[in-house]
Amino acid sequence: MPVVLSIIGQKGGVGKSTLARAVAVVATQGNLRVKLIDLDIGQQTSVRWSTTRASSRALKTIDAEAFSAVGEALKQVHDVDLIVVDTPGYLSPETFEVARASDLIILPTGSGTDDLHPTTLLLYELEHIGIPKDRLCVALCRVLDAKEERGARRYLESTGYPALNGSLPERLGYRRAHNGGKSVTETTESSLNERANELMASVLRKILQHVRAANRLHSAH
Repeated sequence: MPVVLSIIGQKGGVGKSTLARAVAVVATQGNLRVKLIDLDIGQQTSVRWSTTRASSRALKTIDAEAFSAVGEALKQVHDVDLIVVDTPGYLSPETFEVARASDLIILPTGSGTDDLHPTTLLLYELEHIGIPKDRLCVALCRVLDAKEERGARRYLESTGYPALNGSLPERLGYRRAHNGGKSVTETTESSLNERANELMASVLRKILQHVRAANRLHSAH
């Protein structure tokens, strides 16, 4: 069975598609079979990004497809190791269906209180509906400086949901990479790639932890 990793949040513009694309790229480069699911059937930004990427012979193709519901996607996607679900920029009943169907959930957030507070509320709500806490991760995105990041990390630690290692600063280089069908790990600036790769390493460690736990459970039975 593939690992299902979903990127969800309270609103748009906090880095959901950015993280979904980066995870898909890094996992593909690691020779995993990956499917990127775009649940924003209206905009389909991740699908359009993958089409742009496919036009470059220098980049590994990312298989992306739009679906209206996660249940439909999971029924139709086969023969992959990892499913990355990019959700719309708003909450809906489908958001919680995605969460229930996921092995891991990443909530991207900006580092200001306008983003941190609703992210924390969503974390509590997800735990309340039965999502185990160890499946929930927070990723800091669009960070402006080190002081702001330290403050955001302290805030999240106080809520019991410490952020993943690494963060994504607010940089034009990331936007330019996306425009060319690349991810935030594939910019023309090595310092930006290093920042993104640190965060991606944290995500991949979470995926591996889940796979190992699932394998131990399977062996026990």
